[in-house]
Amino acid sequence: QVQLVESGGGLVQAGGSLRLSCAASGRTFSNYAMGWFRQAPGKEREFVSAINWSGTSTYYSDSVKGRFTISRDNSKNTVYLQMNSLKPEDTAVYYCATKRSYGFGQISLPGEYNYWGQGTQVTVSS
Repeated sequence: QVQLVESGGGLVQAGGSLRLSCAASGRTFSNYAMGWFRQAPGKEREFVSAINWSGTSTYYSDSVKGRFTISRDNSKNTVYLQMNSLKPEDTAVYYCATKRSYGFGQISLPGEYNYWGQGTQVTVSS
């Protein structure tokens, strides 16, 4: 059974920073790409960022590029999302997910991921 547990969310003022963590268990973590998604109330789940199995390739949505940084530590089975210069429109529940198959293709599509965490709330006040 694969388990993903996010942490690090909270309430922060605009311009502030948060670091999300996602701890994985139950699978060979280092074999698969990982992604972060978010979902705001009344909106569809939105791709935020992804990282390949080794951490050498990363990808970001245009809305977070230059402000967020994804990384991973395979020795700790953990992926991180450093979020800087936060804006009120970043407010959402953030989810990490593990890619369904090997490779880095179609990484922005939720359907390419088969295991999801429970989410962590990020609220950015103006």
